[in-house]
Amino acid sequence: MEHSFVEAMDRARLDRLMGAAVMGMVISFTCVTPEELDRAEKDPEWAREFLWEVDELRPDNPDADLDKAWAGLEFLLGKAGESLEFLMDGYPVDDEGTLFSWSVEDVQALAKRLGALPWERLATHYDPVRMTEEEVYPNIWDPEDEDASEYLKGNYETLVSFFDAAARLESAALMSFSF
Repeated sequence: MEHSFVEAMDRARLDRLMGAAVMGMVISFTCVTPEELDRAEKDPEWAREFLWEVDELRPDNPDADLDKAWAGLEFLLGKAGESLEFLMDGYPVDDEGTLFSWSVEDVQALAKRLGALPWERLATHYDPVRMTEEEVYPNIWDPEDEDASEYLKGNYETLVSFFDAAARLESAALMSFSF
């Protein structure tokens, strides 16, 4: 079956936007109790196993999968004067740099900051040309493509909702960085 050039371009754009689901650097957050956070900090292997099981243990447990949008969100937050570095602001739990803890106080402080920062303020800093020039991961930024901005917006809303829910529950968080 023959595909037109336009169909091929649309497929290439979709592949660029979504990336390979099994490859790439992704960040996710999971709500944990302060006691679970303490145990995770003392035993990273327990934390890894717990993250695989938490959905079964607590089906309604708040979590947030930012996929590959994290670096784009860092870019927008920095330009909006609300700097956030996911891999620097959390406390490293393991030597591999794949698990980070966020205390109850960290969660509440970030929830407050994010709650006061509407997407519309971040959106004014969306600059696909500059993001491409600065090699902001995952390098999908195309001035002609509105989907990348929507991808960031959806993930920002996920991030805000997660920290709001975790703060209301007076919970801590574990952040997982997969690469």
